Amino acid sequence: MVYREMLAHPRDGVADLMCRLQLTEQAVLTALDTLSELTLVRHASKEIQDYRAVDPHLAAEILLSRQQAELAAQHQRVQEAQAAVVQIKSEFVQDGADTELQRLKGVDCVRDHLAELYDGVEEEILTFAPGGAQTAANMESARPLAETLLEQGVQMRTVYLDSARNDSVTVTHADRLATLGGRFRTVPSLPNRLIICDRKAAVVAADPADTAAGAVVVQNPGVVSSLHALFESVWQSARPMNATALPAEGRGLSPQQMEVLRLLALGHTDESVAARLGVSARTARRIATKLMSRLGARSRFQAGVQVSARGLFRP
Repeated sequence: MVYREMLAHPRDGVADLMCRLQLTEQAVLTALDTLSELTLVRHASKEIQDYRAVDPHLAAEILLSRQQAELAAQHQRVQEAQAAVVQIKSEFVQDGADTELQRLKGVDCVRDHLAELYDGVEEEILTFAPGGAQTAANMESARPLAETLLEQGVQMRTVYLDSARNDSVTVTHADRLATLGGRFRTVPSLPNRLIICDRKAAVVAADPADTAAGAVVVQNPGVVSSLHALFESVWQSARPMNATALPAEGRGLSPQQMEVLRLLALGHTDESVAARLGVSARTARRIATKLMSRLGARSRFQAGVQVSARGLFRP
């Protein structure tokens, strides 16, 4: 009502809106605050209560962009929920109690089980490798088996974090396996560590914050299919590891910066953002602070809303 009235009478002030709409001053100011947050009105001068309505054609684009951003966020939440279901179920299933769901405790147990799975792989291995740069010891121990599988014709696709691009050891490892047919891509963040073998079995870290604690092995066709769909969705949006540079999006924002804004708008803490990006909490905090300054936002949520309103989020 307030927005329509402002379009019809662009010179009206708060007092005029109160009179025309028979609303209290608080009701009009609350409406203006909401419209301001939606970027549908703007300050016309230095006066705090001097607002002007944004052109309705531009307003329509802003609202559509906001809806697209919300849909993208909802899609991401659904993907994360698919992986979370596995973890929740694992907490209520004893080892060996269900042949379709098995809990592995400790990193040694996980490694032994993976060795058995890899021994029977015939077609493909799909992997989410969060945590940023991979340790030299892990890559050195994994390389002989990976090379053997690739030479046998097994397809291997791995998704690292964008932050892994800054580690020469990880890049060299990926380049070496790529010469044998391995394919590597990167994304700003990943939900959890995941390995899928021949679309028949999936190994998911039981605790995303501590992948050495153990894992859950899933062989239920429905759950494995959902996890495979999650991998394919992330793979399609990922960038090839051998790309020379990450192109900027929206007004010069990199994919990593866009992901930081998205996570902050969803309420993630600095520590949570850091874990998802594979960087330190200090680095995540520095990125967020620079983005807020760049966007002129007074809060992290407002920074996410502004980017959404400008149509910089892509579903």
